[in-house]
Amino acid sequence: MNTLQGLTIERIETFAVALPTLRSFGVSGGAVAVAGEPSIRVLVKVSADGVSGWGEATPIPAWTYETAESIVSTIDRYLAPAVLGHPCWDLDGVTAAFDRAINRGFTIGAPLAKAAVDMALHDLLGRALGVPVGVLWGRRRLREITLGWMVSGQTAAEVADCVAEGRQLGYGAFKVKIGLHGERADLAVVRAVREAAGDAPLWVDANQAFSVDAALRVSRELAGLGVSAFEQPLPANDIVGLRRLRGESPVPVALDESLRHPSDLATFVRLDAVDVAIAKVQRSGGLTLSKRLCSLAQESGVRLMGSGLTDSDLGLAASLHLFAAFGIDTPVDLNGRQFVDSVYATGEGVRVHDGVAEVPAGPGLGVEVDERVVRERAVDVLARRAS
Repeated sequence: MNTLQGLTIERIETFAVALPTLRSFGVSGGAVAVAGEPSIRVLVKVSADGVSGWGEATPIPAWTYETAESIVSTIDRYLAPAVLGHPCWDLDGVTAAFDRAINRGFTIGAPLAKAAVDMALHDLLGRALGVPVGVLWGRRRLREITLGWMVSGQTAAEVADCVAEGRQLGYGAFKVKIGLHGERADLAVVRAVREAAGDAPLWVDANQAFSVDAALRVSRELAGLGVSAFEQPLPANDIVGLRRLRGESPVPVALDESLRHPSDLATFVRLDAVDVAIAKVQRSGGLTLSKRLCSLAQESGVRLMGSGLTDSDLGLAASLHLFAAFGIDTPVDLNGRQFVDSVYATGEGVRVHDGVAEVPAGPGLGVEVDERVVRERAVDVLARRAS
């Protein structure tokens, strides 16, 4: 512990990195990834006394309000100055300093930007001690995490092809985005997936697209298709609607965008308005707050599922450590490998085989970053948008 006590945050650097996009992907709010166009990820490097750690933020304006520009400027101008000189080990103190620098919107402010720095600090601490994050926490219940294949497509034929591709790569569970079209078209897509996937685990995500009445109609149809969870059917702040839906839906309702902060989950638990809580590192401001949310869920008897933000390998690794620590043994939506190439990761990066990801065993997050590649692919997003 003496090794960590002397470590203070000396420098925080941000790099908006253009990564190759492998496939197109969209949600009800718009495009997430477009084949042929780079996917921007903001990588963060935190340095202290010759040790450094890396984190990641995934700007998806179609999903939430933070952009590449806002993440870079928030970290550079507000978060970094607030914690320079702060002990690296004091993650709770860093979280408090962040909240003073960028106050809450509803329950948290700028969670993606905060998550990237928090993630990098976990990586740094693990590297300083030469242990993976799970050892740092003293908990790792799983060594492997089962992944779900994200189904994208507009027609039955496209959906069937996507499912077949996932099966060929060894995936045995599937997630479908709905809310992109009308109810009838959405349900036709889910039926096509069920037909192509057989009896494989299947869940759907509406990304806040429906009203209560529409969600109830859709849920009744989904129940007949053997769908295991209906993720975020209603707007995140429609607590009354979600409570009603949870009481009447034949399919368990899972909350994602509604749970920005552990206090959000506490509210839904008190109101008996949640079946399933989605653990998502970036949405919840990093690993520190995500651990609190997961602990609260388990202690409250709320089932946990796992998800990500089309992260590259740094975010993927952080999620794997979190899900392994809490024993999330149902398939999770960590789809970054499906859509983005983490060219900055040296060697194999996170090992994924037959739809299963190994929890990294190397120090920190367990991802080795080639800083030369990061700098080569870095773009000045502020200058680019201003021109």
